[in-house]
Amino acid sequence: MVLSPTDKSNVKATWAKIGNHGAEYGAEALERMFMNFPSTKTYFPHFDLGHDSAQVKGHGKKVADALTKAVGHMDNLLDALSDLSDLHAHKLRVDPANFKLLSHCLLVTLALHLPAEFTPSVHASLDKFLASVSTVLTSKYR
Repeated sequence: MVLSPTDKSNVKATWAKIGNHGAEYGAEALERMFMNFPSTKTYFPHFDLGHDSAQVKGHGKKVADALTKAVGHMDNLLDALSDLSDLHAHKLRVDPANFKLLSHCLLVTLALHLPAEFTPSVHASLDKFLASVSTVLTSKYR
């Protein structure tokens, strides 16, 4: 999916407003995913998946850091996320559908925390961006 200049601008501006809350929002999105899509817990059998779990917070930070990297490399997501794609496809063997579920939960989380910024245009741009990230992360499955 090709991101337009407006999409890229919207994503960068929104991500900048997340600031130091990336890990927090990442963990919240993961908690939301585990609660609403229990099958996603399968990949975290060794985690304490309870509210405010240190392990979920730690993974939320990893998610946020990966997305921050993706925001900085929107013109070359394939190279920027290649190692992460390998990890999820070959070692962790995560069901590709789970990336869409997490993307949805991230959108909900961002909409809750940034209501004024979450305009229809920004929503569409973030959705396209997360779909692009998901596509790259699942590219090694083929």
